Amino acid sequence: MSLLTEFNREDVMNGHMVVMLAIGWGTVTLILAALLLYRSMLENHEEDQLFLDKAEESMATEQTAVVSRIERFTWPIRTLTALSVALLVATVAAWLWQGLGL
Repeated sequence: MSLLTEFNREDVMNGHMVVMLAIGWGTVTLILAALLLYRSMLENHEEDQLFLDKAEESMATEQTAVVSRIERFTWPIRTLTALSVALLVATVAAWLWQGLGL
């Protein structure tokens, strides 16, 4: 009877593991989507070319600030993308593992 109880615990844990991995993937992907949306909004304020004279130097400093804010999001976006892909692969692998009964 103890063996049967232990088997049921493992089966339940595998099911919960897939759910927990899926929740983690969804959370990371949602944060990634929010960062991508925010960066996209910042990029709308970025100008490709500025032709300024001395009176419009404040526009140049504004553009420099916008570009630095955009560049600040590069590393977190790459990290979250890699984490999202890894969690998705782990979720699918755990789901297949559970489904095949290995």
